[in-house]
Amino acid sequence: MILRRRVGPAGVWCSGRAHGNVGDHVGDDPDAVAKHRAEVAVAAGLPAPTDWVWLRQVHRAGVHAAEGPTPPEEPPEADAAVTATRGLPLAIVTADCAPVVLANDDAIGVVHAGHRGLAAGVIEAAVTRVRAHGDGEVHAFLGPCIRPAHYEFGTRDLEMLAARLGDEVKGHTVDGRPAFDIPAAVGIALARAGVTQFEDCGVCTADSAAYFSYRRDGATGRQMTVAVLS
Repeated sequence: MILRRRVGPAGVWCSGRAHGNVGDHVGDDPDAVAKHRAEVAVAAGLPAPTDWVWLRQVHRAGVHAAEGPTPPEEPPEADAAVTATRGLPLAIVTADCAPVVLANDDAIGVVHAGHRGLAAGVIEAAVTRVRAHGDGEVHAFLGPCIRPAHYEFGTRDLEMLAARLGDEVKGHTVDGRPAFDIPAAVGIALARAGVTQFEDCGVCTADSAAYFSYRRDGATGRQMTVAVLS
C-alpha cells in the first residue's frame, strides 16, 4: 500500500518494500527497477516514470530547478529538486535517509536528506528555491526514515552534527547508545528556514519490515517519494 499525503497543493506518494526496489544504483536488474517504478506510477495514478524528474543523489546541498523531465539514465547531480510546473512529478529514492516534501502556493520541492546533506544545509537551500519559485507559506512533510532508536552514531561525528544543528539532534538507541535523530534535525533545519507547517509521518524504516533499511539490512533496495504540484 502506498502512503499518500497532501502537502499544501501537492500530492505526495511514498512507496515501500512491497512495491519493489526503485533505486537504479544498487546493483539490481535495470529492467526490474523500471518495472517497479512503472508499477508505482500506475498505483499512484501518475504519468510514466520516464516523464518524471529524477536525481543522482550525492549527499550534498545541490538543488535542481526543474522545468521538465530529466532522462533517468543521465539525471542531474543534486539532492533536491524544485519546480513550479504543475503536473510534473519530482522523485527521490531513500532507504534510511529523510525524504522531505516542500510546497507553497505555486511550487514544490523534494529533498533527500541524510546526515551529510543536513549538515550541508540541503533543506534550507531547497526552501529558499521553493520560495523563489512561488508565493505563500511553505508546508513540509517528512516521509519514512530511520529514527534514533535504531540509528547508532559515533560520538565524535554526533558532536560535529550537534555543533552545526543543535543538541536536539542527539538521541539514544533502544539500548542507550548515542544516536543521530534525523527527524529532529529536519525539524531544526525547517525552523531555521522559517517553515512552521511541518508534518512527520512517524514511520521508522529500520523498525518496519514494510520499508527498505540500509542500517538494518546492509545491501538493500530503495523506496521512492514522489510529489506533484496540482
